[in-house]
Amino acid sequence: VVQGVWTRVAWWQIALLFLPALLNLWGIWHAFNHTFETPLERVLWMVACVFVPVLGGVAYVLFGWRRAH
Repeated sequence: VVQGVWTRVAWWQIALLFLPALLNLWGIWHAFNHTFETPLERVLWMVACVFVPVLGGVAYVLFGWRRAH
C-alpha cells in the first residue's frame, strides 16, 4: 500500500505552512485600513507584504503595525 505525503503531515505542520500567508494577509488588511505618517509609507508596507511574502509580513508585524494610527 502506497501512502500519500499528506497522510503523514500533522495539523501543526499545515498550520506552519499557512502562518506566513496569514501574516501577509493581515499586514495588507491592517495597512489598508489604517493611516500612517505619509501615504507613501502605507503603500510601501502593502507592497512589502505583497512582493516580499514572508519577510514583508514578518517585518510588518514587528515594526509596521505600531506606526499605524
